[in-house]
Amino acid sequence: MGLKKKIILGVAVILIGIQFFQPLRNQSEEVTEAHFEKVYAVPQNIKAILVRSCYDCHSNNTHYPWYGRIQPGAWYMADHIRKGKEELNFSEFGDYSQRRKRSKLRSIAGQVKDGEMPLSSYTVVHRDAAISEEDRRTLTQWFEAMEDSDK
Repeated sequence: MGLKKKIILGVAVILIGIQFFQPLRNQSEEVTEAHFEKVYAVPQNIKAILVRSCYDCHSNNTHYPWYGRIQPGAWYMADHIRKGKEELNFSEFGDYSQRRKRSKLRSIAGQVKDGEMPLSSYTVVHRDAAISEEDRRTLTQWFEAMEDSDK
């Protein structure tokens, strides 16, 4: 067996082997009292945008695509979700202090308004998560109003 075939075989064995090491999945059907939608009266149009564009990375319930179990991509997704939840977790929003809630509302409004969220690396693969300009304005206005009402 030539060197090239040994390298290809070795890479194939490694790729197959890593499929057996799956990260924990971020899935929970539970909607606790701390969930964003329990803390605020979220209109249906806002909820629809949040579910479609935000909750996969910023809640305790990710809807995984078919490729969500293929390594090394699943590790990348798990890390991405972990970091997203560290920054903002809609499932635990009610547990934040009032000051942190206001700060997060302000941050959400700013990042959505500036087009920083959702991340382009996410919307490239999840095209339906991209936020239209109209939805961007709607979200920004709603989050700014929520921040003002929380003072």
